[in-house]
Amino acid sequence: MTRPLGEDAARLLDGPNFGFLATLMEDGAPKVEPVWVGRDGDLALVVTDGKSIKARNVARDPRVALTVVARSQPYEHLLIRGRVAEVRPDDDMAVLDAFSERYLGGPYPRRRWSQRIVIAIAAHLVRYHAPAHR
Repeated sequence: MTRPLGEDAARLLDGPNFGFLATLMEDGAPKVEPVWVGRDGDLALVVTDGKSIKARNVARDPRVALTVVARSQPYEHLLIRGRVAEVRPDDDMAVLDAFSERYLGGPYPRRRWSQRIVIAIAAHLVRYHAPAHR
């Protein structure tokens, strides 16, 4: 069952906050790496190269976890567990450039890729935490 992200989760995904995406390797071992994050409604978005290990992992097993940490307050964070709902092409790099504007202040500088994709994650579990002294 897909869960709505909620206001706090949306705020973290919409800001220049870093995420950590966990995918599953072929042998079942977890692989975690830092990623830029975004959102389309209640879907969390991650952009990657279509030939990356994370892209191959989610093509084989759509189960993922994503943690997003607030840049200004690292004890404020979001945990999403879910599944890849869809993989979208981003060959024109429109989504990557939108992320880059947020994180770097301009279009993404590297323009040559074999294939760019957007991994759209539907949440089954959403947990937001902030310190009491925000």
